[in-house]
Amino acid sequence: MTVDVRAVARRPLHLALGGALVVATALIPSAESVAADQTSEVTLPYTCPFPSGPEEVEVAVKAVLPVSARTEETIRPGDVSVDVSLARSALAQFTALEASTLSAVAELTVRNTVGEHTADASWQQLEAPAVPLPPEGEDEDGVVLTATGDVPTVAFGSPGRATIAPAALSLTLASFTEDGAPTTPPELTVVCERADDEERPLARITVRDSAGPTTPAPTPDAPDTPAPGEDDAAEPPAKPDRPAPGLDPDAHRRIDDLTEARLEALDDPDPGSCPIEIPPEWVMTTAETYAAGYANAVKLDGAAALGPAFMKVVLNKRYINDSCASTVDVTSEVEFEYQGKRQLPPTKATFLSYGFMPTTATMVLEQVGPPAVVQTHTVTNTPTYPEESTVTAQLSMRLYDVKVNGVPLDVGPDCRTERPFEQVLKGYGQSYPPAGYLVATGGNLTGYAHIPPFKGCGVGENLDPLFTSAISSVGKKADNYTKMTQAPLCVATNPDGPDCPPKVPKPER
Repeated sequence: MTVDVRAVARRPLHLALGGALVVATALIPSAESVAADQTSEVTLPYTCPFPSGPEEVEVAVKAVLPVSARTEETIRPGDVSVDVSLARSALAQFTALEASTLSAVAELTVRNTVGEHTADASWQQLEAPAVPLPPEGEDEDGVVLTATGDVPTVAFGSPGRATIAPAALSLTLASFTEDGAPTTPPELTVVCERADDEERPLARITVRDSAGPTTPAPTPDAPDTPAPGEDDAAEPPAKPDRPAPGLDPDAHRRIDDLTEARLEALDDPDPGSCPIEIPPEWVMTTAETYAAGYANAVKLDGAAALGPAFMKVVLNKRYINDSCASTVDVTSEVEFEYQGKRQLPPTKATFLSYGFMPTTATMVLEQVGPPAVVQTHTVTNTPTYPEESTVTAQLSMRLYDVKVNGVPLDVGPDCRTERPFEQVLKGYGQSYPPAGYLVATGGNLTGYAHIPPFKGCGVGENLDPLFTSAISSVGKKADNYTKMTQAPLCVATNPDGPDCPPKVPKPER
């Protein structure tokens, strides 16, 4: 078993988003915390040797720890706190020094055990801010010192039922007078021992064999080529740095209610206990966002601006936590909206048809069929928590207001692809440290699409072959590259947050 001294990272809100078409997922704590974390707490009696004599001290230890882990997986205890309750009798030496406040630095020895293997870790430099000392004779109450801070990580080297249990406790108590000056002496250090032998671990963790899935590596972005004389959309403001959107407190409560079911499933040797699917009514909510970007037209040797597209999102239509495989899979849905229609806003582009003839056209991407779907796959058995988001939307392309070499070309009201086509975009990222595509802070999604032949083009003459040969993909090859930049979500449960109302992102080429 190994002990790692890296500091604890804060759990971010994990939303997953994509699309060109863009859709979003997951309005709940990160896949890490939802998939396997629990708030663990234990209260233990200690005996501390104060100058006035031994004192019985009650100590409550709390931390967020996983329900399960893989062998050699780094476990980061989060939100660690150690509450030390000192009775009035233990405060006599400080009041004798005319102390007005008392602070502390705690060091807790934690025993990590799996099977016959045991290793001790030291949770050092847990700091408790100063608290006022009660005036003598006012009442019989003592004080509670709450020490918090980052603690070392731990990894278990063999499978089994692991425990994390508090052991010895050291307290360095600092006292100050009413004017803020240190007393003389300024500090007192006491080393406390457990007052009983009862086995009461802080947490029990199921450690499984390390074999598990991996995440695909990000694919390099393909270059896109802006067309000569292309009419770009108005420059939107750059996306500011924003913290993750706030989380509905009720979501924490509803997820905590599932802890017992997860524990039972992890103890069940029947592999049918995994995965666990969380009903959508527990986590489903709504959000809004914008996305903007560019789509290449390979045959025309140019790129058309897309967006800014407004999206209405339904998060967490399906949420599957597979603790056995250390994965979380989330499915959400998105509807595009522009002036009450299911489409992206019209965009005008200029191309060189057949390499020499300037052509301008207004293009509209219309959403057809069911809502767009985004599926996010997170791997929870590695320290970085890699994540892949795949967005799939069914679209139809319509053209109008076409001019060739400046001369209007009447294509009629229904010049469009003969059938819908599928736009698939992917985004890759990781949580620790945050990098790549993460929905809470926005990012880029990329992919390719196959543009079908056109139909219904032309008034008095059939122009379908012209647009098919100029724009449509060769055969069934998906060769038209798309790159979309997504803004942070404005989540319905946090309407006053910094990302509401939703912002328009600056697209990247």
